[in-house]
Amino acid sequence: MTTTMTARLDEAAVAYEVNTAHIPTEPVALADVVTVPLTPTLQPPPQSYPTPVAALLQRAHHRLLTGGWCSGALVDAHGARCMLGAIQIEARGDAGLEAGAAAVLLDAIRREVGDVDSVPSFNDTHGSGHVPLRMVNRAAVLADARGL
Repeated sequence: MTTTMTARLDEAAVAYEVNTAHIPTEPVALADVVTVPLTPTLQPPPQSYPTPVAALLQRAHHRLLTGGWCSGALVDAHGARCMLGAIQIEARGDAGLEAGAAAVLLDAIRREVGDVDSVPSFNDTHGSGHVPLRMVNRAAVLADARGL
């Protein structure tokens, strides 16, 4: 079976070469084709939510995306932050806003995974930031839906 498939693929390759040999082509400069930067760039955060807690959670999510996520500390030696660390820095000293965002985040986590003791315990059970970042984003959507 493998030799039959190989033979068919070889025949198809030859047929393609024969059938396309007459088509005139001109060399293409890569600069004429590629019109975006070759290195990835971080996008600015999307339009902010109109409600303060949702906007804070959205900023915290963006902070985690751009500055990095960590576990076991609010902020690590490289400047990466845990979920609460990102909320804290983005709250800019507003303890009430910070507490509201943390409460909505804990509620969003509990809605998805069930009984969780705290945001830090949830954060620290993960080996990567994928799930924690997703939960911060979901919390922003939840806060916006609640008008917070």
